[in-house]
Amino acid sequence: MIKTLLIANRGEIACRIIRTARRLGIRSIAVFSEADAGAQHVLQADEAYPIGGARAAESYLRIDRILAAAKAGGAEAIHPGYGFLSENAEFAEACAAAGILFVGPPPGAIRAMGSKAESKRLMEAAGVPIVPGYHGEAQEEAFLAEQAARIGFPVLIKASAGGGGKGMRPVLRAEDFTAQLAGARREAKAAFGDDRVLLERYLQKPRHVEVQVFADRYGNTIHLHTRDCSVQRRHQKVLEEAPAPDLSPALRARLHEAAIAAARAVGYVSAGTVEFIVEAEDAFFMEMNTRLQVEHPVTEMVTGLDLVEWQLRIAAGEPLPQTEAPAPHGHSVEVRLYAEDPAQDFRPSTGPLRRFRLPAPAFDLRIESGVVQGDAITPYYDPMIAKLVAWGPDRRAALARLSAALVECRVAGITSNLGFLGRLAAHPAMLAAELDTGFALRHAADLQPPARPAPRLALAAAALDALLPPDAAPGDPWDRQDGWRLQGAGSRLVALADGEATHRLRLLRAGAGWEGDLQLAGRRLPDGALQVVLDGTAHRVPVLRDGDAVQVLLPEGEWTLRCLDPYAPPGGEVAGQGRLSAPIPGRVVQVLVREGEAVSRGQVLAVLEAMKTELRITAPADGVVTHIGCAPGDSVEEGAELVTLAAGD
Repeated sequence: MIKTLLIANRGEIACRIIRTARRLGIRSIAVFSEADAGAQHVLQADEAYPIGGARAAESYLRIDRILAAAKAGGAEAIHPGYGFLSENAEFAEACAAAGILFVGPPPGAIRAMGSKAESKRLMEAAGVPIVPGYHGEAQEEAFLAEQAARIGFPVLIKASAGGGGKGMRPVLRAEDFTAQLAGARREAKAAFGDDRVLLERYLQKPRHVEVQVFADRYGNTIHLHTRDCSVQRRHQKVLEEAPAPDLSPALRARLHEAAIAAARAVGYVSAGTVEFIVEAEDAFFMEMNTRLQVEHPVTEMVTGLDLVEWQLRIAAGEPLPQTEAPAPHGHSVEVRLYAEDPAQDFRPSTGPLRRFRLPAPAFDLRIESGVVQGDAITPYYDPMIAKLVAWGPDRRAALARLSAALVECRVAGITSNLGFLGRLAAHPAMLAAELDTGFALRHAADLQPPARPAPRLALAAAALDALLPPDAAPGDPWDRQDGWRLQGAGSRLVALADGEATHRLRLLRAGAGWEGDLQLAGRRLPDGALQVVLDGTAHRVPVLRDGDAVQVLLPEGEWTLRCLDPYAPPGGEVAGQGRLSAPIPGRVVQVLVREGEAVSRGQVLAVLEAMKTELRITAPADGVVTHIGCAPGDSVEEGAELVTLAAGD
């Protein structure tokens, strides 16, 4: 068995590998960027080495620095996790050249499956069904348009060199093809350094079903059942489950056989995932991920296996621990908790986790996270905060356990998809397994309902936070800012913005509390929460203050209110709306307007890439471009001015 393992990754997957290594008596070595110096995987590993700057290109993608760390730590093997270098054939070859085991498949298998076009040709030759399309090398725009017409619209443009939804664009009409092709190529080039694409028939209601496979060096290849990953946003998975529900026994058997045939066709070794598009009783090969998947815990929960341990044993030269798949036990569902705003097209969110609480792990609940309260979500990496993996004796029980776990979660300081996940896990269509890749969009009205007005308790908590002194001790009465007066009663006007609504609360000091628009009293608790006494009833309310923003956490939801200057002149709130700035740090990939150009509301002015996502900066109203503060290729910080508009005539 391996004695010393370097983990060439970060976040929850690095922590997960460290746990397995420790159980097996393997010494673990972490690597970290400047942004991750205090990260959990660094604190949990036996040793840790710095490998460069915050950006992945300066650290986690630097093969030379990772190998230098492995040599310094005496590592016999390197586990690449997922993402970064996990599907990089050159990295696997460099490990071999350095005399270090690469915990993954051979470089040839990585290359064969790394190109979507080449893998489709290989699969077709191996008898694995593929979606009708074009997978050739010719990439001229006119030729690709001809091929799209031959396939028939709608078609799907996909990046040839990668996955994760990057460079993927559905095209419903021939007249949209040129613009969508340009966008797909731009995304593919930015994500993978390769702008080649392939074309496929765009299936109307497909499911995304995958099969976990494992192979050793002795010719043994097995499947470990199916997973359904159909629930996605931005073509990226957000909920996964195992086994995939509602597949006929015949279709399930064909998927297993096709996955094993795909792995054998490229001489596969280690863990891999063969992904299929399934519609009714038809199944077509989509791609093979030559690594461990983010969603591997659902397979572990229903099989009782540790897939990382299997990877390590196979890398060390051992045969497969089992040569037949164990029967799945029960059902498992996983959701990905992201730092993102579903109301803003799932735009990533950055900043410190001022409050972060997850439920306690149990036999039927697994928690995987690479962050703790106080850590920061940075703009440099994927915005996933944690994974919650629930198990039940059947699918409905697993979803019920997941829903209960999500209710216990608390995330504050950044915007998260926690509410979205809670509504998703309890949605009637989810319970009925009415799954396809359009699920989230089709049920958007339920999953992303309009913001509810803040309830009186939320307003009361925000007002109390403004009225009370910052610390719990009363201090000198002359330092108090809560309306205390030596003679008579003082009053305070508190103005709170709840979305577009403004609440102006006049509160008169009365004894130990206030009366007026609210009958209110309370105090700060030692843990930072507030005791809010509203209309005589006491409530414990967690409240977080960040500048003029007050985040109030109630059992029925969370609300962020803004404290306004109640004496500001009218119109102050709309000043500066013509200056469009970067919502988070990123790289400008496209500027679509010129100075002096008239634009209309909703028109895309610029495109920013950040945290694996393209953000479109759109005009909030009709106007004229008066200034452009960026150019394609610029790296910009949060708040940097991109485009300035003036009101049109």
